Amino acid sequence: MKCLASLFLLGTFLHALPQCSGSVSEFQLDGDYLIGGLFEIHHDSVPDHYDRPETIQCSSQPILLPNYRRFQLMRFSVEEINNSSNLLPNVSLGYEMFDHCSDTQNFPGIFNLISVNGLVRPWVEQGNHSNVSKVIAVVGPFTSTQALNVAPLFMTDLIPMVNYGSSSSVFSKKAKFPSFLRTVHPSKDVIEVIVNILLHFNWHWVAFLNSDDDYGHDGLDLLLQRIKDTDICLAYTKSLNDDTNYSQMFKQIELHEIRALIVFAPRMTAEDLIKSAIHLNITQKVWIAGDAWSLTKRLPKEKGIENIGTVLGVSQPVVTIPGFDDFIYSTKSKTCQNLQELTFCNRVCNCSSLTAEEILSVDPSFSFPVYSAVYAIAHALHNALQCDSDRCNGKITLYPHMVLAELKKSNFTLLNQSIEFDENGDPKYGSYSIVFWNHSGEAEEIGFYHFHPSMNFFINSSKIHWYTNGEVPISLCSKECSEGFVKEQNGIHKCCFTCTICPKGTYINHTENPYKCLNCKDTEWSADGSTSCNLRSVEYIPFTDIGAILIMAGSMALDGLTFAMSALFAINYNTPVVRSAGGPMCFLILGCLSLCSISVFFYFGKPTTSSCIFRSLPFLLFYTVCLACFVVRSFQIVCIFKMAAKFPKLYSWWTKYHGQWLIITVAFVTQAFLLLVMYASATPMPYNETIWYPQQIVLSCDIKFEAFSGSAILLVCLGSLCFVFSYMGKDLPKNYNEAKAITFCLLLLILTWIIFATVQVLYRGKYIQTLNALAVLSSLYSFLLWYFLPKCYIIIFQPHKNTQQFFQGLIQNYTKTISQ
Repeated sequence: MKCLASLFLLGTFLHALPQCSGSVSEFQLDGDYLIGGLFEIHHDSVPDHYDRPETIQCSSQPILLPNYRRFQLMRFSVEEINNSSNLLPNVSLGYEMFDHCSDTQNFPGIFNLISVNGLVRPWVEQGNHSNVSKVIAVVGPFTSTQALNVAPLFMTDLIPMVNYGSSSSVFSKKAKFPSFLRTVHPSKDVIEVIVNILLHFNWHWVAFLNSDDDYGHDGLDLLLQRIKDTDICLAYTKSLNDDTNYSQMFKQIELHEIRALIVFAPRMTAEDLIKSAIHLNITQKVWIAGDAWSLTKRLPKEKGIENIGTVLGVSQPVVTIPGFDDFIYSTKSKTCQNLQELTFCNRVCNCSSLTAEEILSVDPSFSFPVYSAVYAIAHALHNALQCDSDRCNGKITLYPHMVLAELKKSNFTLLNQSIEFDENGDPKYGSYSIVFWNHSGEAEEIGFYHFHPSMNFFINSSKIHWYTNGEVPISLCSKECSEGFVKEQNGIHKCCFTCTICPKGTYINHTENPYKCLNCKDTEWSADGSTSCNLRSVEYIPFTDIGAILIMAGSMALDGLTFAMSALFAINYNTPVVRSAGGPMCFLILGCLSLCSISVFFYFGKPTTSSCIFRSLPFLLFYTVCLACFVVRSFQIVCIFKMAAKFPKLYSWWTKYHGQWLIITVAFVTQAFLLLVMYASATPMPYNETIWYPQQIVLSCDIKFEAFSGSAILLVCLGSLCFVFSYMGKDLPKNYNEAKAITFCLLLLILTWIIFATVQVLYRGKYIQTLNALAVLSSLYSFLLWYFLPKCYIIIFQPHKNTQQFFQGLIQNYTKTISQ
């Protein structure tokens, strides 16, 4: 509504009121080409509500000295350029400046700048020189909100708008603001410096207090984007305006235990905030000031400021403008005259009482941006007019868009600074200073952040006097975890967490991910609370191991014994002892025992697929034959002494059809088939045991016991039958009790594998392979030593018992006993 009121006012009175003129005014200077200037010399702090359109009297408001200083700096820059012999020779620059004291009621001054012959014509006819705007470019205004309100009016005719203070990121969008350039860094650069300060001092739990305007809201959005992938958490945010309840706000900050406060607001808003903090006795805080108020002169000297904590800030470097002080001293001797005729143009200045010292002593920030903005326009005009060292081409009809084109190509040096703009109209030069408000009430430079040509961040922490008397203040939701502890987030903020130690087999890398324990590789190990993994030692039984050597020697000894026994039995083949031991079946058993011993050699060395297969194949296959032979032998012993007397026909059938060989063959073929199926479906493979011993990798074979169940069941069945038949013959004659020998061998066999199974449940180290090989060898020796060795002893040392008469006597005596 206020904008419409201003437009109505402009249309009604534009011709009726006198035009602003007169060289006595600081706001106007005649020249060949004019530059517009928008400076908030006064501030309309109290919003007024009108029933009808009214003009605003800026001079009725308090004067803003820092802005008035910038206003004077533009005047100085134009006059310096006019006095230059190299820049714009034979061309004079003039200016039309306005006191932009209100966001909504200064449109008459804006329209006056873009008007042509008293009329506002948004579209300029290129062939009509009389329709060319008198202003070729505009400097200002200062704040983002002010610029957002007026910038579209200048964008229409592509009038260059070179801004010295509006840092909102929206102005980088050239689709909306095609003729907008600025000599101040956008807010994202200020936020970048602030975030680097937070990370440098490890302040992860922060509050962001921003002005309730475009500048403040843009800063908040940029901060949220910037800290998204960092450890910084925004614990509290507040938009500051005239109605802010500071007492309630600070209670919330204390409730959240926040120590670091970022204040991203204009100078006046920040002053209200800091004064409220002093009044409310807010202490033990770190205040991080944005570039809009970090160099304010009055606030660091405010009474009680030392009690609020430590104030750091981001500021533009203070650049001394040569000759500016002399200009102020010379101009302040003049006073404003005939001010009544300048009222409509909003160029009344109640500043005649200001001294040069007052102007020069205020906040010097944004001085170089104003200075470089004027010079950028002058250099662009110089190039557009095809000027050389002597004169410019006066025949060229200049349009604002021509100046804009040259502005985009700016590349000149000003006070040792190379002035350039990027594709978004943002500066490709400059840096930020990092300041500390010392006890003398001065903003002392303690560091910097260079953007071009490369980013470079530095802070001299030794210059900072913390409120903690030496120690850097802490602003964390949760204390950092010790080494080896992982963070477990509590609530929505990643900065709030509990610390839990990482279990063994995992490690924590705080740089990569402090919220997750990472698993070590299979070839690595770690203890509880580790920050890295260690390589596991690879464990297996080599062939050179003393245990392996003894077992392999035992296997070869077994082969030698079986060969010797076979030879002995062959020599005494027709004797009763050999025939009672099984006759030809003895050679089959001894041969299978020798073949079983092959398995022992494959338990040593690094496991391979072949070695894993041959660990079990020979033993399972040929030990099946051995057990089948002993089943048959046990059955024959029972038949000879018991069934022969009671069931003669059954015995004759058994001998006629060679039942013993039929059973042995069936057992062998069945086991061979089961093993073939097993190896086809689940071939034993090398396996790295990494679970039982975290510091070791035990090389072993992965045997699927489910696949081996058929072969195991067959062995158990044969062993059970053998045990049953042999037990049935326990009461046979003492001197001819082979059943007892077989029973004893089976008991040793069962005991051996029970012991091994128990050890395997409790121990999975490398020596389990040695124990497995020992169990196999023990199974072989149990039959060799306790069944065959006694037979050899009788043959060699008791030949009188190896006669037909001796055996017939034993049988006759036992038969008489049964018949009685």
